[in-house]
Amino acid sequence: MPSFSIEGNDLQYVRCQLGAGEKVYGDAGHLLMKSTTVQMNTIMRGGLISALKREVTGGSFFVTEMRGPGEADFAGIFPGKVVEVDLGQPLLVESHSFLVAEDTIQYDAKMAKLSAGFLGGEGLFLARFTGTGKLFLHAYGALEVLDLKPGEEIQIEASHLLALQDGMSYGVSTVGGIKSMLFSGEGWFFVNVRGPGRVYLHTLTAAQLAQSLIPYLPTGGQRGGLAVGGISI
Repeated sequence: MPSFSIEGNDLQYVRCQLGAGEKVYGDAGHLLMKSTTVQMNTIMRGGLISALKREVTGGSFFVTEMRGPGEADFAGIFPGKVVEVDLGQPLLVESHSFLVAEDTIQYDAKMAKLSAGFLGGEGLFLARFTGTGKLFLHAYGALEVLDLKPGEEIQIEASHLLALQDGMSYGVSTVGGIKSMLFSGEGWFFVNVRGPGRVYLHTLTAAQLAQSLIPYLPTGGQRGGLAVGGISI
């Protein structure tokens, strides 16, 4: 069976060592490198219906399959941690967080409740993984894992939800009144998740990272320029 190791500190990646004929597959755009002996194929994993469901829920229509022998490495696109999951129970995952999985794991998608999908943002258009084996996700920033007891409920700012075990009860609520929604800076909606089960959170969102970079980007009146130390060049 394939062997895996997580390398790096704040910008981690997954190193996959494949024997002859062994396979893994990853989300499109996350391949870092591969041995010349590794065969690469772009496939429509799970058939047309599964591929279409992934596409409309924010995932990728095609996946990248690697067949050994040799090494193939997969990396995320933001600073963060790689999450290794020994899958046994179905898992619902934020669609853009999938990196790579063993061939024994099935990759599908699940439409969230209509209100959750439209109000909660991309974090509730969920990929669904079933089967047994190793699954690797990418958590933006740091990772927090919570094991909720039966009846225990938490509220997660919508964009910080990474994954939760399928079968857990979840829904959406606003962060408060209009004043809180507009001026709290915490987004507009919470995802309410109730135990029992395991929930994975990431501490950074794509929107937060983009917002932090705005002061260092050219303004609309400086197209094509680059701002360095407050001076446009």
